Amino acid sequence: MGRTRYLSAFLFLAAAAALLLAANICIGSVNIPLGDVLHILGGGEGAEVSSDIVLRIRLPRALAAAVLGGGLALSGYLLQTFFHNPIAGPFILGISSGAKLVVALAMVFFLERALRVSSLVLIGAAFVGAMISMGFVLLMSRVLSQMSMLIVSGVMIGYICTAITDFVVTFADDADIVNLHNWSMGSFSGISWDNVAVMSAVIFLTSFFVFLMSKPIGAYQMGEAYAKNMGLNIKLFRVLLVLLSSILSACVTAFAGPVSFVGIAVPQLVKNLFRTAKPLLMIPACFLGGAVFCLFCDLLARTLFAPTELSISTMTAVFGAPIVILIMIRRRREGV
Repeated sequence: MGRTRYLSAFLFLAAAAALLLAANICIGSVNIPLGDVLHILGGGEGAEVSSDIVLRIRLPRALAAAVLGGGLALSGYLLQTFFHNPIAGPFILGISSGAKLVVALAMVFFLERALRVSSLVLIGAAFVGAMISMGFVLLMSRVLSQMSMLIVSGVMIGYICTAITDFVVTFADDADIVNLHNWSMGSFSGISWDNVAVMSAVIFLTSFFVFLMSKPIGAYQMGEAYAKNMGLNIKLFRVLLVLLSSILSACVTAFAGPVSFVGIAVPQLVKNLFRTAKPLLMIPACFLGGAVFCLFCDLLARTLFAPTELSISTMTAVFGAPIVILIMIRRRREGV
């Protein structure tokens, strides 16, 4: 019965991802029939305008939404495992905001000197910011015993980083900082094929290492005492969790800006869908679930009030925040 449920759940997520990927490519200010899209992707000759829209704008954007969404959901899953708390996530704990701050500083520095900012520089800057914020959260975790207060501290760190970022953007001299403002709101627009290649390499490689840690994660979920008895080096394991989750969230922030609630909502939705917490299943399922969630939200962000485009964080918050509220209500009823 369990295997049938798992297979059905994976098939559902894969089908939803494929359907939403097709919808993101076909639907927009100019609707392109699926047959024409398949013809273009197959290398056939088509209308030049349609070909440019599919190959240069919509396809890389859709792939970026899927890859970055999967990475962000997986980052949230790792943080929830680390803190043993279902509402821990890169956005709530201020990690995304820290990454956003350092990326903003790096972009201002390079743009004011008319220098080109490479993808690797953005990822590196975002990783530094994520690690700084994570460091503050870990320091607070040693002082505060209550997880609720730790979450509040993370939110405060996020607000501080956001305030500094807004200050930097407001007083930046370069006219190109308009792009930084748009990025700071969260968006998958403007993604190039080079960006897709870099983000895919970073996120898939990191996700592979996370998958290799399935057994240690499973042991850690049973409690630290149990994990130690199984021979797990707790300190090294926790460092790896922090590093891997920070790399994933940093890559997302570098390319799409801060994206809210995906890292919290998706792992909980996936756990309810599969009715299990086994890492061997949850790791690929969270990735697929994050891809589905972000593809769905990005489709609505582009089309709901077209030609005006909403920020991706607006849409993810609309659907993700109620899930977080339900989680908190459930934990309250269970007396956790």
